[in-house]
Amino acid sequence: MVKTPIKPSAEQLKPGTKAPTEETLLTPRFYITDFETAANLSLTEQESELQAMLTEMRNDYNRNHFVRDDDFKGGCWDNLDETTKEGFIEYLERSCISEFSGFLLFKELSRKLKGRNPILSEMFHLMARDEARHAGFLNKAMADFNLSLDLATVTKTRTYTFFPLEWVIYTVYLSEKIGYWRYIIIFRHLEKHPEKQFYPIFKKFENWCQDENRHGDIFNALLRSQPKLWNTWQSRLWSRFFLLSVFATHTLTVHERASFYESLGLDATEFDKEVIRKTNETSARAFPSVLDVDHPEFYPRLQRCSERNQQMKAIEESNSNKVVKTLRKVPLIAGIVGDLLRIYLLKPIDAEALRGTVR
Repeated sequence: MVKTPIKPSAEQLKPGTKAPTEETLLTPRFYITDFETAANLSLTEQESELQAMLTEMRNDYNRNHFVRDDDFKGGCWDNLDETTKEGFIEYLERSCISEFSGFLLFKELSRKLKGRNPILSEMFHLMARDEARHAGFLNKAMADFNLSLDLATVTKTRTYTFFPLEWVIYTVYLSEKIGYWRYIIIFRHLEKHPEKQFYPIFKKFENWCQDENRHGDIFNALLRSQPKLWNTWQSRLWSRFFLLSVFATHTLTVHERASFYESLGLDATEFDKEVIRKTNETSARAFPSVLDVDHPEFYPRLQRCSERNQQMKAIEESNSNKVVKTLRKVPLIAGIVGDLLRIYLLKPIDAEALRGTVR
């Protein structure tokens, strides 16, 4: 089920407000779920762990971290070349929308579960707090480039997609963990190459990614509290499906924005590989089955998907009519689907057998 949005016209946008990027399969999505199922979740098997995590969330270790300190005051970034600036603004927007999407979902879960599942209600409330903080900080960073997102309007105009709660648990876990690895890899790289740190928000990434990691650990506990999400043959298929979906999306978006990563001194392909490898290793602590990212076919097939995606973008931007564009895209789409299917069918790694050794 999809909630149909109402798109604002250019005239309705306030001066300095950035029109949100057009929604595609690769842009961050807004989700709704089965709140009744969430309210009735049994947490018995992980209740003590979740209580400990709730105490940690209440402590709010990052409450003073997202502050625009002296590094942001009086800064001028007009001297950034246009390619770097454009790529960075796009990165800020995508990250802001992603964080805001999490805020809306967690806020609604907290509201719907209040009085019915107190532990989860408070947990989602505190995670919504973190996501709102992140989104606001990113939006203020965009304001340094004389742009910002009207998040109230985004709330009304974005497409909302229904995901069953089980899918939400898988996808949010992966979203938080892959977010952690993206942030920490960029942070560690810029620690070694401070000359590439062209904007102060990158200095915040170390503490920022700890929020992502905590959220991922919470969803790990939720997943492990539900045996049907990790102890069935269906869960093995679903876990690999969502891993592949997240990894394919990551590969395509990173290579679409290769110039941004190059401005940080990162090779987009190597960055993509490291994020995927680390996320896959981490997922072996939660999922019953993970992908064999070291298989010789894995990255070459993902890379081919990225190349075809770039070709489709070029076709879309060409002067051909709509019918011709569609016909030219068909073999490229078929190639992407074929490569993803071949990756999915590669022999997986039994993560349950490794849980005693992967830490």
